[in-house]
Amino acid sequence: MAQIYTADASAFLRAFNPREVGHEESRRFFERVREEAVPLLEPALLLPEIAAGAARGWDDTALAQALVDAIKQMPYLTLVAIDSVLAGAAADIAAQHRLRGSDAVYAAVALRFGATLVTLDREHLTRLNTLLPVRTPAQALAEWRA
Repeated sequence: MAQIYTADASAFLRAFNPREVGHEESRRFFERVREEAVPLLEPALLLPEIAAGAARGWDDTALAQALVDAIKQMPYLTLVAIDSVLAGAAADIAAQHRLRGSDAVYAAVALRFGATLVTLDREHLTRLNTLLPVRTPAQALAEWRA
């Protein structure tokens, strides 16, 4: 079975910002996803998180909207609606693993679809590793090479 990934907003935002630590690995991860037609299953929440992170971080509304548009055009991206079942799963994950609500939504999507969660978020990396596969972009790239 082909690998499936859910990448959180931290990985996406770092891929777009060359001044961020982890930029190069994040950029290469998404480049590899595109080149190898690897499915990305993302909560629809990704779009407002990208818009908020870019607009607030760079103080640039047009850039934030352009990033959202670019992500929506990714050929192997599927946005998953947050229905009551997914929200309930995210609530359980948030409570059990002490995560922020939005972070738990990414975990719930990854868990539902058997995806590896790709993130630069320390809480994801340390609190979810018994629940599902969680990797940094660099770790995901290293596994690809292995």
